[in-house]
Amino acid sequence: MIALCLVAFVGCLGLAWWQFTRFESASGDWQNFGYMLLWPIFGVFPTFMAWRMRRLKMQDRQPVEKAPPLAPEPPKPARIVAVQDDSDDPELAAYNRYLAKLNALDQQETR
Repeated sequence: MIALCLVAFVGCLGLAWWQFTRFESASGDWQNFGYMLLWPIFGVFPTFMAWRMRRLKMQDRQPVEKAPPLAPEPPKPARIVAVQDDSDDPELAAYNRYLAKLNALDQQETR
């Protein structure tokens, strides 16, 4: 892995030098100069990735401390459903029945 990273770095430095010579030539422009600055970064990237993968592998080999057991969740308080006198308004009565049905379904799911 190290040899491959070294070959990639040397190759990218060679390409940076090639872009620098293109920049200095009569047909060169600022784009070649930009590439000359980018190629060394491209060469360093595989080395960084190899270092990072090795570091992560070393972390995986270290023993993991067991976390203390979690405290049990406190019981949820019972929901209080307000009942309104809806004998005067049939639409309000239908809405309250709908809400009571939803509450009953929710209570069944949480059990």
